[in-house]
Amino acid sequence: MQQRHLGKILLGIGVVFLLGSCSPFSKLQKSGSDDAKYKGAIAYYKKGDWYRAGLLFEELIPVLKGSNESEMAQFYYAYTQYQQGQYLLSSTLFKKFYETFARSDYAQEAMYMYAYSLYRDTPSFNLDQSNTLTATSALQDFINAYPDSKYRDDATKQILDLRGKLERKAYEKAKLYYKTSGFNIASYKSSVIAINNFQKEFPDSEYNEELAYLKVDAEFSLAQNSLENKQKERYQEAISYHQAFIDKYPNSKYLKQAEKMFETSQKEIDRLDKAEQAREKEKEKLKNLPAKVTAAN
Repeated sequence: MQQRHLGKILLGIGVVFLLGSCSPFSKLQKSGSDDAKYKGAIAYYKKGDWYRAGLLFEELIPVLKGSNESEMAQFYYAYTQYQQGQYLLSSTLFKKFYETFARSDYAQEAMYMYAYSLYRDTPSFNLDQSNTLTATSALQDFINAYPDSKYRDDATKQILDLRGKLERKAYEKAKLYYKTSGFNIASYKSSVIAINNFQKEFPDSEYNEELAYLKVDAEFSLAQNSLENKQKERYQEAISYHQAFIDKYPNSKYLKQAEKMFETSQKEIDRLDKAEQAREKEKEKLKNLPAKVTAAN
């Protein structure tokens, strides 16, 4: 029974292969003239058969060099790859097109499609964002090159979308440092640095209120877990962050928690000052003690 079933499968594969080998596309690919292949590629392209059109254009491009059809064959071939989701390949092909045919009527569209292909290939915010930076740069280069282009508004929206990914990535990174800061002093420091960097890079972000509060918390926690000789400076820094926080967000939902840390920081600074004063007084007492006289034998 198994052998009979296997035989049917092999027979089916053979029939499909035979039919495929006799198809009009296969005949065109094997024995058609360059002119026939070009017309066939255009016909498949117009029907949205990107795979077959792409195969024919790929085959034709080397032999069409210098001809009138060469420009359009390369342009259409780039689109066949884009339509199949091969965004990195299409970006390479569109870039090659506008560099090769800089004076073409399609050069502007090709430059945009190069950048847009890169945009489509960008990963989720939680992954490495190197491609996002590349795509952002390409879209900005396009806007700079063609400020009046019909694609300008779309390119601008795409830049904003990519910037949103970078913003979310930076936010999650800062939050991650904060979440892990309970394990070591270095993470408290890294959290504050990451939040400062975020606030500089994304001054209008919706995440800034939360991060401004977390910066107060991180610096306050850093002070609490520091050696005594470092505590006063870090409590003062926490107070400074608190002041900046309440100045910008006077009605924040985090206000009560921030006020508690502010009050504790002030009390700790007072305690540290008193301890320092006590030590100074003790030093003065020791200085004023009379020298011991050693009796002669």
